[in-house]
Amino acid sequence: MAEQHTPRSLIVTLYGAYGREKEGSLAVAELIRLLAAVGVDAPSVRSSVSRLKRRGLLVPERTTAGAAGYALSADARQLLDDGDRRIYPHPRPRAREGWVLAVFSVPESERNKRHVLRSRLAGLGFGTAAPGVWIAPARLYEETRHTLERLQLAPYVDLFRGEHLGFAPTAEAVGRWWDLAAIAKQHEEFLGRHEPVLRGWETRAHTAPSAEVPSEEAYRDYLLALDSWRRLPYADPGLPTSLLPPNWPGERSAEVFRRLHARLRDAGAAFVQGPSSTETA
Repeated sequence: MAEQHTPRSLIVTLYGAYGREKEGSLAVAELIRLLAAVGVDAPSVRSSVSRLKRRGLLVPERTTAGAAGYALSADARQLLDDGDRRIYPHPRPRAREGWVLAVFSVPESERNKRHVLRSRLAGLGFGTAAPGVWIAPARLYEETRHTLERLQLAPYVDLFRGEHLGFAPTAEAVGRWWDLAAIAKQHEEFLGRHEPVLRGWETRAHTAPSAEVPSEEAYRDYLLALDSWRRLPYADPGLPTSLLPPNWPGERSAEVFRRLHARLRDAGAAFVQGPSSTETA
């Protein structure tokens, strides 16, 4: 298993890709089977599930067959629903759609929350316009509001919508607000790992168009691609193309993921829906 794919991350990715379609919970035994296909052993699954339970993302719930399992919490469902709007490619916004500004002030007595706030805003894709002033495309407002409310950070933040009026050209200012070189590198790394996988599947489809797609292989390649991809739309907030450097790799990586999703997601679902076990934890 590639180093960047942690068991905890893969479990969240699995629930995001397939878990919301299943009624009730996913059995522990089923989670172990599905994560084994991407190289995660049973103790790691159990340990990671426990951590996700402590974080309030998973809640214990027996399946309809009576097996021990876990379901998504309400907060986790909101988190995944917000994530869908980021993860699945959509047209980039135009510059005239404007910006959302987050201006925060945290009392010195609660300075630990200052670090949490900065981390969460950075994790949402905000850039830093000035100390205590963070900026992102306006379409991220709803997700930002949900996140700050869920983490009980809203009392420390004021949110504004607006446009950049100068004095530097907006494209130049964007280069100060975000580390575009670092974001581009992440896109290139995604392409290096997953573009050859896409080429392999497309070659197979061309040479044997009527061949059945192996569901476990499709599931494995899709889950790993989605686990890599779902971080990128948070590092890259989806800036308007007119504000990005020439030959920006984000468009190419989004297209690679879109094609992998179209080719493998439903084929992999057959493996997820495979024989379920009633084994208890």
